[in-house]
Amino acid sequence: MEKEQQIFGIRAIIEAVQAGKEIDKVFVQKDLQGDLMKELLKVLKQNGVNFSYVPVEKLNRLGDRNHQGAVASISPISFADLDELIMSLLDEGKNPLFIVLDGISDARNFGAIIRTAECTGVNGIIVPKQGSAPVNGDTVKTSAGAVFNIPICKVDHVKDAVFHLQSSGIKTVAATEKTNNNVYDIDFTEPVAIVMGSEDKGVNPSVLKVVDEKAKLPMYGTISSLNVSVACGAFLYEVVRQRL
Repeated sequence: MEKEQQIFGIRAIIEAVQAGKEIDKVFVQKDLQGDLMKELLKVLKQNGVNFSYVPVEKLNRLGDRNHQGAVASISPISFADLDELIMSLLDEGKNPLFIVLDGISDARNFGAIIRTAECTGVNGIIVPKQGSAPVNGDTVKTSAGAVFNIPICKVDHVKDAVFHLQSSGIKTVAATEKTNNNVYDIDFTEPVAIVMGSEDKGVNPSVLKVVDEKAKLPMYGTISSLNVSVACGAFLYEVVRQRL
């Protein structure tokens, strides 16, 4: 985190959240007690702000100011509203293409996905409020600035986003090895959202149960999986190939 993107101190963070600032993530000192800390946690939960507990040593490394047990990062972007984005795309007669990221926690992977998504005409990226990689300096740099050119939507739960997409006529396809379907057998010419999971766990089983289709990439090496940003790129360029 760059210092100009940080907020130090419990009270300052509370005021920033209540003022509607785009807070991407808050680091809270582990085992810190007190009424003010309880108020901060309540405000963060009420406003759906992503936060995590960390040791005080991590907070100390984030800056030399008095953090009082909490440091927040301000997002360099404004997040889009998913419902409004879907409606605008359909009203404009576009053929929507979305990426849903279920548990991508590495900022550089996130940035690489954003860069490829922008290059392949993705209309929006959907991430959960909790457990998602932050939009920070690493994300901006790895995306080569593409993060400023593509709408990113935060949702409470990925599964709810899948239901919302489906009710809007957008097919959902999960990238997973837990299927016999090949990515090249899926019809990507219609409105579609591709769900990508984390490298260690993949797409959440509860999400796999509700998507319309599942697809995998053929693998011929001894390593069983690709980096998630590379796999996402392979899926997206199959969409491009079909839509050309």
